[in-house]
This record gives sequence, C-alpha cells and structure tokens, in this order.
Amino acid sequence: MPVMKENHFRMVAKTLFGLEDVLAGELKDIGAENIVSGRRMVAYTGDKAMLYKSNFCLRTALRILKPIAEFKATDVNDVYSQVKKIEWDRFMSLDKTFAVDAVVYSEVFNHSKFVAYKTKDAIADYFKEKYDQRPSVRINNPDIYVNIHVSHDDCTVSLDSSGESLHKRGYRVAQGEAPLSEVLAAGMILKTGWRGESNFIDPMCGSGTLLIEAAMIALNIVPGVYRKEYAFERWLDFDSDLFDEICNDDSAEQKFEFKCYGSDISPVAIGKATKNVKSASLSKYIELKVMPMQKYTDPPRPGIIVTNPPYGERLTNNDLDTLYAMIGERLKHVFTGFRAWILSYKEECFYSIGLHHSQRIKLMNAELECEFRCYDIFEGKNKDYKKTFKNNKYEHSFVGFRRS
Repeated sequence: MPVMKENHFRMVAKTLFGLEDVLAGELKDIGAENIVSGRRMVAYTGDKAMLYKSNFCLRTALRILKPIAEFKATDVNDVYSQVKKIEWDRFMSLDKTFAVDAVVYSEVFNHSKFVAYKTKDAIADYFKEKYDQRPSVRINNPDIYVNIHVSHDDCTVSLDSSGESLHKRGYRVAQGEAPLSEVLAAGMILKTGWRGESNFIDPMCGSGTLLIEAAMIALNIVPGVYRKEYAFERWLDFDSDLFDEICNDDSAEQKFEFKCYGSDISPVAIGKATKNVKSASLSKYIELKVMPMQKYTDPPRPGIIVTNPPYGERLTNNDLDTLYAMIGERLKHVFTGFRAWILSYKEECFYSIGLHHSQRIKLMNAELECEFRCYDIFEGKNKDYKKTFKNNKYEHSFVGFRRS
C-alpha cells in the first residue's frame, strides 16, 4: 500500500479505453501522487485541493471518484449489510438528496440495478435507525452521487465528486450528428504530442469539438472554466475559498502563435461549429469555412491534421471507398510536410487511404472499436523517406511539422 501524507486520500479518475496513459500524465502534471493506471481508470492520492483540481483541470477524465469503503460480498444481502456499516452522516445529512449508480463485473451479481437498489436501501435504513428519518432519493441532479463498483466479489463504495460526466464541458450549445466526445477529442490531440507549436487543421470538423479542444490545449485553458457546477460543491466539507482559488488561477495560460482551421462540406455543421466556438470564446483562434477537403490546395503551414471522418452506417461501402481515397490523394499531393492523424473503425477505410501509417493506436468512440492512425506525409519515394527518417531522430520526435 502506498504511504499517504496527512489529509491525503485515494481517488480514482475514470476515462475512456486507450487514454489511461494520457490521463496518468495529466495527473502527474497537476501534482498527484502514487499514480497507478488500470483499465479505463487511473488511481492516485492527493488532498482536497487535488480533488478539486482533478475535476477542474483534467481533459481526459470522465469522473473523479473518492472511495470511502471496500469489502467483499457474495450476495446482495452482504452488500446491504456492509454498506449500512458506513458512517453516512459523515458524508451527507438528512436534507440532502442522493442517487446510487452501480457498475458490476461479476459472476456472483448479474443485475447492477438490484445492487444499486440494495445500496440505496442500506443508506436510507442507516439514517432511519439513527435519526428516525430517511433522506430522499432523486435520480436527476441529486446532492450526493454514490457509486458502487463490483468486480467479482470485491466491492468499492465511492462518492462521485463530478456529478455529470466531465466530458460535458459546458461550451457545446449546438450538437451535430454523432458528435465526438470532448474527452476523446482531447485525448486524441494529446496522443499526437501537439501542444500548439504549429497550425492545427481539421478538414472534416463537424460541430468543431477537435478544434475547440485543440485551441484550449494550445492556450492551456483548463476545461473546467466552462463548467457550471460539480457534485463536490454540495458535500458537507466543501471549501468554497479553496475552490475559488483554484478556479481563479490562470497563471498557466499561454500564448498561441498559430491558428486552428476547420472546414466541412456541410453548411449546417459549420453553423453549429461557429456557435460552439463562440460559446467557448475562441473565435480569435479558430477559423471556419464551408469547404470540402478536395478543395484544399494551399493549407496553412506549418501544420498538423487531426480529423474524424465519417464512417457511420449511413454511408455505403462505395461512398466510404471514394471518401477515404480522396483523403489519401489530398494528403499525398497537398499536405506534404504535414503529419496527419485519422480516426476510423473500418480497416477498409484505412486501406482506401492508400498510404503507409507510422503509428496506430486503439481507441473507443462510443461503442465502436476504432484506430487512430498517423501518416507522415513526405515528398519523394518511400525508401528515400525511410532513409531520412532513420537519420533524423529530431524530425521523427517533433510532432506537428518537420524541418525543411
């Protein structure tokens, strides 16, 4: 067990599959300790300020949990009795509403809603026996969010300090069809290594999520600045002065000397992107236009491309072949000197691009198992590039653009 400082406690940051390493890096940057990565989560320790920072600053976290009890259980009656032993009046009062969310991966427990139900009963009965009153359950927007995680017979009860998922930044006022999660968009950009040292281009930008997240990363604007509230603000031990101090610290923000450029074939999509960019107060740094990718002839240099082209079920295989072949043609003939990162989930889409990738990363986009592939776009023949690539380690490591 890691040694914890006084007033420090365990926390768990949940994330998307494939982003665990990025989240661990973010936690290290904000001063978290005893960082251990798992599947779709990263555990760590810190104090109350770290819990607030985790919610306010992390780009790739979905929610921040504070474990308050761990035990083993072989049936729901065990769960009930163990949850009831927790001193719930340390964490909530009778006038607070609460809700329970259960996540179950177990052969013993096969119904997460029943586990949640028994956990809810145990909390209510704890107060009934001690105070002869029960706190109210509220499914939507409760004061206290309780999470119970069951893995086989191991149970962890936590307080959810975030409330609504942290991917809901607060700047999105117009939503396109199947929009990219803000957490996934930020994770994709951080995976590339780009931090604002060149122009950023998304030629199929939809409602603009990648562009907004990129501008925030380049300017080092934390995602919490757009968010209205967190669940921990309703906790009994909430320190409003400490949280205000964290919220008002903009000392890490930085200049962005380049721009983010977005385009889309759909005027409706660009209209929505424009609204979202304005909502995020980033119009100065993001330039949008209605334009199909095949119209690109002289992209702003130096630059990096990060994009999430269509690959939904509404497109036929012929449509996909044509679209991705066009992407490959534009990359090869127009975007020389760029590094391009493309997210898709069909192998045949990547095949249609017709270019060799230099990196591939598995990610989940909602329920789709996707790949995020990198293409280094160079002039000349592949063998000439490989020779240069081998002899120039600096060129290989610098993400965004290469020296001419």
